[in-house]
Amino acid sequence: TTGMLVSALLVLLFCLRGHAGPSPHFLQQPDDLVALLGAEARLPCALGEYWGLVQWTKDGLALGGERDLPGWSRYWISGNAASGQHDLYIRPVELEDQASYECQATQAGLRSRPAQLHVLVPPEAPQVLGGPFVSLVAGVPANLTCRSRGDARPIPELLWFRDGIRLDGTTFHQTLLKEGTTRLVESILSLTPSSADDGATLVCRARSQALPSGKDTAITLSLQYPPVVTLSAEPQSVLEGEKVTFLCQATAQPPVTGYRWAKGGSPVLGARGPMLEVVADASFLIEPVSCEVSNAVGSANRSTALDVQFGPILQARPEPMSVDVGGDASFSCAWRGNPLPRVTWTRSGDAQVLGSGPTLRLPSVGPEDAGDYVCRAEPGLSGLGGGAAEARLTVNAPPIVTALHSAPAFLRGPARLQCLVFASPAPDAVVWSWDEGFLAAGSQGRFLVETFPAPEGRGGQGPALISVLHISGTQESDFSRGFNCSARNRLGEGGARVSLGRRDLLPTVRIVAAVAAAAVTLLTVIIGVALCCWRHGKASASFSKQKNLVRIPGSSDGSSSRGPEEEETGSGEDRGPIVHTDHSDLVLDEEGALETKDPTNGYYKVRGVSVSLSLGEGPGGGLFLPPPSPLGPPGTPTFYDFNPHRGMVPPCRLYRARAGYLTTPHPRAFTSYIKPTSVGPPDLTPRTPPFPYAAFPTPSHPRLQTHV
Repeated sequence: TTGMLVSALLVLLFCLRGHAGPSPHFLQQPDDLVALLGAEARLPCALGEYWGLVQWTKDGLALGGERDLPGWSRYWISGNAASGQHDLYIRPVELEDQASYECQATQAGLRSRPAQLHVLVPPEAPQVLGGPFVSLVAGVPANLTCRSRGDARPIPELLWFRDGIRLDGTTFHQTLLKEGTTRLVESILSLTPSSADDGATLVCRARSQALPSGKDTAITLSLQYPPVVTLSAEPQSVLEGEKVTFLCQATAQPPVTGYRWAKGGSPVLGARGPMLEVVADASFLIEPVSCEVSNAVGSANRSTALDVQFGPILQARPEPMSVDVGGDASFSCAWRGNPLPRVTWTRSGDAQVLGSGPTLRLPSVGPEDAGDYVCRAEPGLSGLGGGAAEARLTVNAPPIVTALHSAPAFLRGPARLQCLVFASPAPDAVVWSWDEGFLAAGSQGRFLVETFPAPEGRGGQGPALISVLHISGTQESDFSRGFNCSARNRLGEGGARVSLGRRDLLPTVRIVAAVAAAAVTLLTVIIGVALCCWRHGKASASFSKQKNLVRIPGSSDGSSSRGPEEEETGSGEDRGPIVHTDHSDLVLDEEGALETKDPTNGYYKVRGVSVSLSLGEGPGGGLFLPPPSPLGPPGTPTFYDFNPHRGMVPPCRLYRARAGYLTTPHPRAFTSYIKPTSVGPPDLTPRTPPFPYAAFPTPSHPRLQTHV
């Protein structure tokens, strides 16, 4: 119809022109064009040798033949038509303008190549979820989401920047919200913020071909983070026993809610604030002090160890060792101190230093190396600590047997032989052997063996044993032969020869005879002295006309303090019967002579005389009296009668003149005599035979008075 008619006419015109001259042709054809939404788009078209109708089509739809394209308000054709310029303009470009355009010379039947108009839509400013201030927790991984909505063409690219530097670690995806139109684009940034990110600014940028510079959206990070702790000590280096102050400082968001202190992992009770005061000791060197600070987000702690200077402290003692002879031995001990202590090794009781350091090595030890070894550390700068620790080295060797002293024995009497055995390891047995036999334990005939531990062995030579061989009824051959004491262990055998000494009976008899002779001689002397003094007393009593009885009070304290009445009326228990005389009183002068004093009826004292009943004179001289008869009952006053000896002159002077013999001629010069109390035998020197028949009285100083 109409279209076919137009085509036919165009063909006809073309044929006619071909015969008439040059044919119409395109000088310029439109190309694909990219236009920004809202901008102006221009599609060029130029024809030569053509002055007919020119039109534009959009996706095959003719826009019209007029230059202003009625019905298309944003479209028009511009250019010099006479020169064949027919450009299509679109302003402002909208999304609906995106299409395929052709320039057609309808009368010449010419069509340009299709030109595709692409409309670019710039992206909108992206949106960051939670912005513009995003709260994060330091140390906790987080995702920041940036979104771009709209019909941006092409799809925008979302990028993250910090301080102008692009950040990595993002993921990108898009979502179609409405078929063919609206799209949602997201970009997620994964990060683990730190407290240093607090207040940092991050930028999300939506960029595309439509907007190469992109559009930015900025956010500010607000970090919540657990406390950041700083712990210090003042002073950091101290001596043991000094005070130290710990200061715990922290920054946190939100603010700090509490403090906790610990030492070596154990809480310090009562410590709650940011400051802690302690007295330093050695434990602070290995048990650091820690401070834990908390807030609503979390907690953090810091710890520090003090440089505490202290004296050596023993951590590991040396262990005793048992080594075979010829082997190597080593001891180790550990001391802790600051500064590190100097450790030395010595033998017990010896100041010579054998080595230094924590270990002492003794190669190829022998029995002489056995003993106690001392590990010693000197005190530190503070003067505290230090000390020593001992360990014993036992050298395993063949037994060492030593013969012990054995007392001599009588013939046919019992005997006892002993030996001392040192052995490590302990011997299997200790054996006694002699000419015709041997015995390790138990009895055999006249022989009996006993083995038992010694009270204490020599250091390092192992336990000591004492083995005893008992012999009952010794024979002549026992004194002439030797007895062997031997012991064996896994390292060898040792032994010693023990001889039995003989003790004869003759020396013992001689000693007993000498003691008996000495006793007889002493007794003879005592009896002779007693008879001499007895005769002396008989001669002194001859001057008396009546029987005079002398009584010496038994009390040793002087009776001179008693008054006249007490002496006259005293109890009969304290003194014997008083015999009154009718003679003038006599008293002894310093030279022992009689001196007459005022012969009146009064009391006259006789000079106090020291009496000693031992052989020899007492202090200051004394009166010798014969010992009392042992037949009399103890405690009974004994009276000595001087009448049989009247008229006798003292035949001898056994004592000095100052001894003061009582030689008064008056028969009634004495009052009474009381036997001194016996106190038993005296302490005798060793080997002095006892005399059971002798009773020696306690030396006393009785008072003799004359009563008329």
